[in-house]
Amino acid sequence: MKRLLLVTVITALAGCASQGHDADINQAYQAYQRDDCGAVMLHLSSAERRSRFRAYQDQPEVSLLRGLCLERQALYLDAAQIYRYLQRHYPQSEYSYRAVARLETLRLLGHYDPALKLTP
Repeated sequence: MKRLLLVTVITALAGCASQGHDADINQAYQAYQRDDCGAVMLHLSSAERRSRFRAYQDQPEVSLLRGLCLERQALYLDAAQIYRYLQRHYPQSEYSYRAVARLETLRLLGHYDPALKLTP
């Protein structure tokens, strides 16, 4: 009986932690729609702290949203670095494909030169 209670409590706590993480991601998207990049960065940082045990699942989404916000702030090289990071570390992710498209858009707008040697 005690084991069942312990398993139930642990499962409930894990579910609560997941809800908080998802809420941070949702709030980051809402802040992005309001053009409040300060709040976006705050919510993304909170989401990253909550998701350390499952970072491989959510890091591409967090990174892409961070890159989009940097673009919105006209920090194009910073955004390009994040997009390149997504390409290197998550090549099969949907977010990596979106990052490639963003890099091409930045190139077409004259904000990014792929020949430029950018080191981390």
